[in-house]
Amino acid sequence: MIAVALTTLRREFSVDVATVTWVITVFYLTSAVLQPLMGRLADRYGAHRVFTFGMIVVAIAGATGPFAPSLEWVCVARVVLAVGTAAAFPSAAALLRSLAPRGGFDAARIIGRIQLIDTSAAAIGPVVGGALILAAGWEAVFWINVPLAALAIVSTRVLIPRDEPRDRVPLRRTLSESDIPGLVAFAATVAATLMFLLALPDGPEWPLLAVAVVACALFAWREPRARVPFIDLRLLAANLPLVRVYVLFVIANVVLYGTLFGIPQYLEEDASYSTAIVGVMLVPLAAFNAVLARPIERLIDRWGVRRTMLAGGAGLVVATAALPLLALSPQWWIVLLVMAAVGIPYAFVLISLTQSLYRTAPPAIVGQAAGLFQTARSIGCISAAAVVGLSFSGSVGADDWIVLSLVVAAAALVLAVTMAATGRPAGARAA
Repeated sequence: MIAVALTTLRREFSVDVATVTWVITVFYLTSAVLQPLMGRLADRYGAHRVFTFGMIVVAIAGATGPFAPSLEWVCVARVVLAVGTAAAFPSAAALLRSLAPRGGFDAARIIGRIQLIDTSAAAIGPVVGGALILAAGWEAVFWINVPLAALAIVSTRVLIPRDEPRDRVPLRRTLSESDIPGLVAFAATVAATLMFLLALPDGPEWPLLAVAVVACALFAWREPRARVPFIDLRLLAANLPLVRVYVLFVIANVVLYGTLFGIPQYLEEDASYSTAIVGVMLVPLAAFNAVLARPIERLIDRWGVRRTMLAGGAGLVVATAALPLLALSPQWWIVLLVMAAVGIPYAFVLISLTQSLYRTAPPAIVGQAAGLFQTARSIGCISAAAVVGLSFSGSVGADDWIVLSLVVAAAALVLAVTMAATGRPAGARAA
């Protein structure tokens, strides 16, 4: 929903594109940092309880966000929102692991479906967001979270068994056992790097780059020494196929979210489309994740993961090469065709990478691997926001759209080349 609200927020608070992208960035940075911690809380205090807590926080953010007097306060509300939503995925994964024995289903496969739903929801968000903004302004994008959170709480209480009794552990002890220094170093690295990149149009801010380098070095030093690391670097070093999955997922999300965050601003600013119409035109970009999930899974059974993934990567290269054409003729039917052209191969890539994740991750760490998969998504989204902010740093016109689309196309090419260069992933043979 926030993708189609960016132009409205820019006008409301009189800020430039680079500044408004912080609305996106603070959300995904908070989510990336807190998801592993929320997973630990869900394991220790109960997934049902942590999920409910998260939805209460979401409702609070939705109720207070509309009263933000400035963009800075909008960003604060988005941080609070991210705190709540960060509890959702790890809690769901923990619930499924506990329900799998009694339900007789494969928890890893269902967790993969949840990740598909997560991305497929992006097809609904722009439509709902566009309609809400048209009817009640940008504030409605926050208000809608209140009934959604209430629905989540009620349905979970009705449909999901309560947490089993467990030993009481003080929250202070849990936090002390968590890798808070590593978490802070990771956040500082990402935030300082992003601030440095967004400041480049006005001249490089070298102190920010120095902060990023120092924070990164501290993170690399800390993680191998932490009892429970924020990101287990030793685990990743011992499983390079899993690392390749994460790298590919980061690049794939730069392609998807670079398009998703960039095209609404271009179409509203330069082509004078209404927010509601733009929301509808974005539907094909993510809708195919849900429509094509089962056919692609059957194709993977026949072709194998690697061939299916390569087909998706090649399709993304061809599709993103057509993005600059929207600068020549942003007619609605051309936009729909280009969005579908990008959305279909991305569905191939997403589903192939999801299956690769569960085939390369050892069974004992599937939950941790899934959490890092979500972290990779957040890093891709943050990178995409930086790309959009830099591309539209001066204005939001046809020339600026060409710059952004060429960067997205280059990312798609890097994705395809990296896929082709990697070896056959473990377990990738056809079933």
